[in-house]
Amino acid sequence: MSRLNDQLLDGPPTDPAEIARMHRQTRICVWIIMIGLANFIAFVIGYWSLWGEALNGRVEAHGSEVLYFLHTDKPVGLAGFIYSGIHSISIWITVGAVMLAMLTLAKERITSSMRVTIVRGRTLITILATIITLTVTIVTIVTIVHFIHKLRHPTPPRPPAAISRLHDDIS
Repeated sequence: MSRLNDQLLDGPPTDPAEIARMHRQTRICVWIIMIGLANFIAFVIGYWSLWGEALNGRVEAHGSEVLYFLHTDKPVGLAGFIYSGIHSISIWITVGAVMLAMLTLAKERITSSMRVTIVRGRTLITILATIITLTVTIVTIVTIVHFIHKLRHPTPPRPPAAISRLHDDIS
């Protein structure tokens, strides 16, 4: 079932403008999915090459010197720490974009299969898109604020006893 001017059609659209719009929309959605996949692969490669990520890492002030540690306790420079943090934040954005693209691609099937239910297909799609958008926006903003706070307010260094207890717990 296709939709033309909010009317259900029994077959595929025959209007060339509608066909072109659907093809363009499909291409855009596929590109968004491919970019999201590429970003995720780049994140995994960056995670492996840095041996960690910055969002769960820490920033320590040692007198006038500031040290940056990933969550695996691997020290990195400021540039590596910022790269890791920004790339970790970007994962939320691309996950949301990929979910919206997949929802858009499935829109016609969802709409045509939900004609006799309590919630109509287009209403469900709107609700899901709103939930995805709000969730990704809130998580992204909270994560950005947390990351900036971590950069602006370094913590004092860990006492050596706490570090040795941490390594004993891991072993």
